[in-house]
Amino acid sequence: MKVRYPNLKDGIIYNDADNLLMVGSYGDNIYIICNREGQMQEVIDRMTTGICKLSGYEEWDEGEDKKWILTFHTYDSDNIETQLSDLIN
Repeated sequence: MKVRYPNLKDGIIYNDADNLLMVGSYGDNIYIICNREGQMQEVIDRMTTGICKLSGYEEWDEGEDKKWILTFHTYDSDNIETQLSDLIN
């Protein structure tokens, strides 16, 4: 498999016109823009792990141009309980 972006940098969006999803990251957050509402559940299922949780959802635009933006927060595996507790409280 060919790696398109071997040295990804924080705050940069790497996307091609034929991508089904757009993905960007900034700090501890990963942003995924879905083109269809039906894509969201699969993205959530694939992205949600012990150190990555869905933290936000937003709808953009209307009609044919409508997009769904999912925000995932990643946690340091050494301090996940403390970080999750701080986020909730």
